Amino acid sequence: MPSLRIDLREITPKLYYVLRQGYSFASFRADFIAGLTVAIVALPLAMALAVASGATPEKGLHTAIIAGFLISALGGSKVQVGGPTAALIPVVFNTIDRFGYDGLILCTIAAGVILLFAGLLRVGALMRYMPQPVITGFTAGIAVTIFSSQLKDALGLQMDRVPAEFSERWQAYAEHIHTVNPYAALMSIVGLAMIMLLKQRLPKWPSLLIVVCLSSMLGIWLPVATIGSTFGDLPSAIPAFALPQMPFERIFEMLPSILTIAFLVGVESLLSAVVADGMTGGRHRSNAELFGQGIANITSAFFAGLPATGALARTATNVRSGARTPIAGMLHAVILLGFMLLFAPLMRYVPLPALAAVLLMVAWNMSEIHRFRHLMRAPIGDRVVLLVTFGLTVAIDLTVAIEVGIVLAAFLFMHRMSEVVAIQNHVDTPASNDDEASVDLDQRAKLPPHTEAYRFHGPLFFAVANRLDAVLDQPREAPRVFILRMGQVPLIDASGVTALEDFLDRCKAQGTAVILSGVQDQPRGVLSGMDFGKHPNFVGFAGNFDRAIEMAEAVLRSAQTAP
Repeated sequence: MPSLRIDLREITPKLYYVLRQGYSFASFRADFIAGLTVAIVALPLAMALAVASGATPEKGLHTAIIAGFLISALGGSKVQVGGPTAALIPVVFNTIDRFGYDGLILCTIAAGVILLFAGLLRVGALMRYMPQPVITGFTAGIAVTIFSSQLKDALGLQMDRVPAEFSERWQAYAEHIHTVNPYAALMSIVGLAMIMLLKQRLPKWPSLLIVVCLSSMLGIWLPVATIGSTFGDLPSAIPAFALPQMPFERIFEMLPSILTIAFLVGVESLLSAVVADGMTGGRHRSNAELFGQGIANITSAFFAGLPATGALARTATNVRSGARTPIAGMLHAVILLGFMLLFAPLMRYVPLPALAAVLLMVAWNMSEIHRFRHLMRAPIGDRVVLLVTFGLTVAIDLTVAIEVGIVLAAFLFMHRMSEVVAIQNHVDTPASNDDEASVDLDQRAKLPPHTEAYRFHGPLFFAVANRLDAVLDQPREAPRVFILRMGQVPLIDASGVTALEDFLDRCKAQGTAVILSGVQDQPRGVLSGMDFGKHPNFVGFAGNFDRAIEMAEAVLRSAQTAP
């Protein structure tokens, strides 16, 4: 468990350490080429993600520029590239639908503050314990949600807006299916096929940008919806820093959205950083990454941007393009700004069916069908967590899915731990290699009269604490001394301590003294910290089983001499 002590070294950006080692022109050249490549990929993607999130295209560009620059400059990864991502689409769409765009800005700022504190309090390492079935479940669910949200533009359906709820969305599609625009449908299908073909045959080519540019040329003559016809001309400048009118009175209503945004930003950015580490052989700084994400999201919100996080696909492109330092990600944002200033008037001709094709490809990549199939071969408990998280993400809400998925995974973990934890009479326990466990089966003969010894295996936490009651429930004469052998208990929590205290209370009622032998450092520290040793019928800690026998004999002798 990380300490709550704040250490500013933990949030020092990776850029600082890179520049301290020196930065050459060769590194700048490599970073510039990588930044240019990623900017070409990010240009159509940022607009498509913004439209899918229920915002206007320029919001995606502004987010990729402002948040993307800060994530690279202040984050904890050497090659991380940030911006709007597909993982955030459902929660952003629902937040805008419920609270308006000003509500989204407030949620983004609040989520950024949470990430700042997460970095300061060094809880980045806790993100590692997110169960894989939960991650795969909500990621695949998001992919299905993105797919379903893009059918309006992909088919050119004549409808006002796409409903936020999954079932209502498909009902609306069914009601408007007769309004399909064949030109839009054909453009989406051909665009999607071209993207897949280019990625397979020419993987180094910017397939997304090529398809969007070619579709834009056709869109001038074809009767399909474009950015210009739907949203108007894109502004060719970054918006001024401004304090929006935020609905603070609804902050408690927004809390689930705030926590979901903070969670997704943290998890996605650290997952992306881990993948980047695997590709480069480096090592990211998780707490600095969370802190940088917090600053980036707060700043993005004050410029009317969307929530942002580390983008796995763009980060991978950055690495494959030869990026060496965080400056590559910063250059990507600067080059993207240049693209926007130069080409904003032309972006009005980009067809929405082409952007829908881009997002359909993103949804397919995000679904990770191979990983989903792999987890379906896992034990039944993992499959349940996977399917429940996936189903709730699609049918109800991403926030609910994450909450339920984590709770289910926690109960599954507790169940599994309770299965491996056992309380055994030492005579039935085989020998082990450590000092406490290396006991021969004939050691029962060493026990003094009226003495029992039991060994506890595994962590003593709240899911298994009630197992102690079973020891005293066994039909036998109550012993005068009970030796609990704790050498194979690696950890204990407050519930475990309470269970031991309840056990001592029952032993006291029976006139039984208790000795704990072989207690490891963590359990002993917790027991001592919670004043366990002050219990009236607790004899003490014994270093090993032989010492526990000596203490038991002393207790029996004392009882015999007592008046």
